[in-house]
Amino acid sequence: MESPALSRRLAWTVALVATLTMTVSYIDRATLAVLAPSVTKALGISDTAYGWLTSAFSIAYLVATPLSGWWIDRVGARRGLLGSLLLWTSIAALHALVPGFATLFILRIALGIAEGPSFPGAAQTLQRVLPPDERARGFGVLFTGSSIGGMLVPPLASWLFGLGGWPLAFVGTAAVGLLWVPLWLLVTRRADVRARMDTPPAAEDVVPRASFRDLASHPILLRGLCAIFAAAPIAGFALGWGAKFLDRTFRVAQEDVGHYLWLPPLMFDAGAILFGDLASRLRRAPGAPPRLLFAIAFILGTALALLPLATTPWQAMAFLGIAMIGAGAMYTLATADLLSRVPARNVSLAGGMMAGSQSLALIIMNPLIGASVDHAGDYHAVTIALGIWVIPGSLVWLAWRPPSYARA
Repeated sequence: MESPALSRRLAWTVALVATLTMTVSYIDRATLAVLAPSVTKALGISDTAYGWLTSAFSIAYLVATPLSGWWIDRVGARRGLLGSLLLWTSIAALHALVPGFATLFILRIALGIAEGPSFPGAAQTLQRVLPPDERARGFGVLFTGSSIGGMLVPPLASWLFGLGGWPLAFVGTAAVGLLWVPLWLLVTRRADVRARMDTPPAAEDVVPRASFRDLASHPILLRGLCAIFAAAPIAGFALGWGAKFLDRTFRVAQEDVGHYLWLPPLMFDAGAILFGDLASRLRRAPGAPPRLLFAIAFILGTALALLPLATTPWQAMAFLGIAMIGAGAMYTLATADLLSRVPARNVSLAGGMMAGSQSLALIIMNPLIGASVDHAGDYHAVTIALGIWVIPGSLVWLAWRPPSYARA
């Protein structure tokens, strides 16, 4: 028997707290990126080696997210998110003790594994508590969780750095994540919330759970992965390389990077919320993806190629912000479309595979960025190439018309 639907207010409260899971995960993973100019200088780490550090997290996340999605589909997000957050915040705090590259590399792998359940768990929560006609809007809000973390961590880590250096910044940003725990326990304590979160809606559970292999090879999933693979380098560059870009290109001091790096994540939020809301409002044929909205989004994403034209830090943030609007929209539209087409019992697994696709793109991208910057001495070629990267996968998503899993 299907549990009764939650009130709109309660459903959105649970969804918003689940969204904050992504905020915490991005604060913990992105603190190193903000502190990278100081940490790499203190530990003698080159740009090429830093590229491998960022890829270490992505490699672990690539492996962990599909497996975590499979695990969340079985234990449920209510328990799974709580346990994984406590683990990854502990690992994030241990970054304060690193003596060199090798230890930091190991901790980045551990953090990527521990954060694996974050997106699959949050995606399952939204899919179960929100009604179908509000899920595109919900996923738009979900992706703001990541970028809210991206907005908060530059000023927070820079302020903590000014108080006690980068070790204090790692401990302080990790401690912030623990504020989420009582909120989650509070909103999930009610019996109706637990019933809704612990079982998929019966009306959407008519298609049996797909095997990992069947889902991974299905055209509807492969199409969604193309979109995420196309958008990932935009957000990956802004969040992973923004501080080093400002340091090398405009000689912005470590304590001042937070003055600029809040803007691109804010623009990501704007794109995710606006395009998610439009996708929920615009009338389309049943099952038809929002192709026009996606086309607009990917064109905005190519603005990353204009970054070499910037002559001031704020001009650079403006170009990067336009690209992030496109990235936020692409993530939202592709994710909402995919998760509406897979079996209800596979939502977390499919969400984990999409997060893994992002990691794969970053694994390829980050070492190449580091090597290019070490060789060329600037970011011109890198940002032009990343802007062009957006195009092929986006065109595939627009042109490919695979059936939903249930109709395959």
